[in-house]
Amino acid sequence: MNPLELAGARPGPAFTVTFDGRPVEALPGQTVAAVLWSAGVTSWRSTRGEARPRGVFCGIGVCFDCLVTVNGRRNQRACLVPVRPGDEIGTQDGTGHEESGAGHEEARHAD
Repeated sequence: MNPLELAGARPGPAFTVTFDGRPVEALPGQTVAAVLWSAGVTSWRSTRGEARPRGVFCGIGVCFDCLVTVNGRRNQRACLVPVRPGDEIGTQDGTGHEESGAGHEEARHAD
């Protein structure tokens, strides 16, 4: 059975966001992580040292495994950020600080 029917949910109309340039359908109220999971994407970041794949780990914003780039803003926690029509979501390599030259202290806490 469709989970929306099971829960009696009546979300607003679907809209499109992009993930790494490809269109993905989203529903109002979904987080970036929920949209990506619904699209079959389970990993959207790689660790800085060994480039290991990461996606959602805690799901409540405590860890930093689900970091993603949203509309050009790096280091967004996919489990917390609600999607909006037209959002451009992108895979993030490492902590997202390497290309900006940010300090090591900030980057160390993201892996």
